[in-house]
Amino acid sequence: MKYILFYKPYNVVSQFSDVGSNYGDIVGDKSYQTLKDYVPVPDVYPVGRLDRDSEGLMLLTDNGQVQNRLCSPKFAHPRTYWVQVERIPDEKAMQKLRNGVTIADYRTRPAKVQLLEGEPTLPPRDPPIRFRKTVPTAWLEITLTEGKNRQVRRMTAAVGFPTLRLVRVAIAHLRLDGLEPGQWRDLTPEERSRLLKL
Repeated sequence: MKYILFYKPYNVVSQFSDVGSNYGDIVGDKSYQTLKDYVPVPDVYPVGRLDRDSEGLMLLTDNGQVQNRLCSPKFAHPRTYWVQVERIPDEKAMQKLRNGVTIADYRTRPAKVQLLEGEPTLPPRDPPIRFRKTVPTAWLEITLTEGKNRQVRRMTAAVGFPTLRLVRVAIAHLRLDGLEPGQWRDLTPEERSRLLKL
């Protein structure tokens, strides 16, 4: 079985095919890349997705059982994100995110949310986000146990702090550490052992 960690850059679609994208992209639109532009390993598939405009950790595997288990909300595996938002969230907004917010017709599960002290150490995004000189930004660490479509962005917008940049830094015990955007590596034996015990 194959287990790969990949640091998905911005503007990369979380699939290997560039045909029939589920992202609303126009067929034939070559302004984005796919996983096949970075990972030359046959027969592996992403466990969950990251939106085209999000960055960070992806797990790729050919083990369908692991894929199903990690994607199923009933097993509630944590996923951690560093989220740059517009303006500085107050404690009331943070508590709303922790308790769960209603997006469309769905109420999100409780989440772990904390304000990071300063900007985390991340490679610059290409292209960079658009800053407004008069509007400060802040970084949050948000850990979810579910993965609805564009959930983090919709959650921060629901409490009045739009997401500017979104980077997934962990899936369960697997971390982004040591990878640069576009790089991938095999899981270590210890990582693989812990993954199979989940």
